[in-house]
Amino acid sequence: MGVLAEIRSLGDHEGNDVIIRGWVHTTRTHGKIGFAVVRDGTGIVQCVFARKELSEPSWETFAALTQESTVRITGSVKADARAPGGYELVVRDVELVAASEEYPIQPKEHGVDFLLDHRHLWLRSAQQRAGLRIRHEVEQAIHDYFYTNGFTRIDTPIITSAIGEGGAGLFEIDYFGEPAYLAQTGQLYVEAAAAAFGKVYCFGPTFRAEKSKTRRHLTEFWMVEPEVAWADSEDNMRLQESFVTYLVERALERCRDELDVLERDTTTLERVAPPFPRVDYTDAVKILQEKGHDITWGDDLGAPHETALAELHDRPVFVYNYPKQAKAFYMKENPEDPRTVLCNDLLAPEGYGEIIGGSQREDDHARLLERIQEEKLPEAAYKWYLELRRYGSFPHAGFGLGVERTVGWIAGRHHIRELIPFPRMLNRIYP
Repeated sequence: MGVLAEIRSLGDHEGNDVIIRGWVHTTRTHGKIGFAVVRDGTGIVQCVFARKELSEPSWETFAALTQESTVRITGSVKADARAPGGYELVVRDVELVAASEEYPIQPKEHGVDFLLDHRHLWLRSAQQRAGLRIRHEVEQAIHDYFYTNGFTRIDTPIITSAIGEGGAGLFEIDYFGEPAYLAQTGQLYVEAAAAAFGKVYCFGPTFRAEKSKTRRHLTEFWMVEPEVAWADSEDNMRLQESFVTYLVERALERCRDELDVLERDTTTLERVAPPFPRVDYTDAVKILQEKGHDITWGDDLGAPHETALAELHDRPVFVYNYPKQAKAFYMKENPEDPRTVLCNDLLAPEGYGEIIGGSQREDDHARLLERIQEEKLPEAAYKWYLELRRYGSFPHAGFGLGVERTVGWIAGRHHIRELIPFPRMLNRIYP
């Protein structure tokens, strides 16, 4: 009888009997030898079934195994450099815990809609597991970075009466007879917390009711938003450089196997290091016009524009100081050009587009009130936000990083829907 072991720790039990529990990925037979690749969530291992070494019931159990059947297997751990993880299991006994009926996802081409309809099962495939492992590592790295740099995590509300980005993309709900919204951002609330703790961040789901079907958009996605007291726009961009570089380094250090599964060329990732190039918005428009793009000063940048600008650099690039009319009401007016605000977008290479939007915040009460009125926002809902400028206002800046876009870029996946366990998109809320 062996000890219970996880596949990732089989090397600790070389030459000894262990028991593993997991799901059958594939099976095959070669004469009187059978093979099953088993997954337990920590790794995969090839299990070798020799008919002469097994009881008849155990061999029959093996012969009846189907893809995704749940099994408990006892066997001896044997080193094999050719095997996944460097070890295989020579089976002594196998128990079928639960049979799997005809598994709908087969090793063949399936349409995207079919795979998304079966997302609860698609998660089990190697590429999907690899992408979500990278997401897990990036999320842990986010918390580690801010913890070690003295930030305090603030959990901000998901139901709110104050909008942050714009009314067009709101999910409105009935809150006991009052209108309320699913949060587009936690930013306004971490601004309040910055006056209490200095350096803060929030991390959670955000919601945008945008009728967009692009590969870069979800209606529910996760965002991390730091806010720093006494920081200006320059400080903000330096923090972004340091933060993004750290996330990429962590993925390269700890997710090599997953990046290999995804066949990710890591050359571009390995070049990520501060300083990142910076392009003033006005200069960016001139560059795009020279490249033949239909854009005029005052327009926000679209995906083709972002891709064209990113192609000119070998690492992420900042575009900064956008026109006031293209950005949110809370951004601070640029004293050197009042037509613009002190903000930036960070564009990832390889066509992945904006992964960060950040700005210095307007800290002057009168100017902030004026912007709220210009945008025809309900002043009563922002009373508390305006009060932050009445009771000890201070310079501050922050940004939001979209987790799925960032992980999509690091993992080299075409569509960010694969980098969240259960994507919510236009016309998709199942499963």
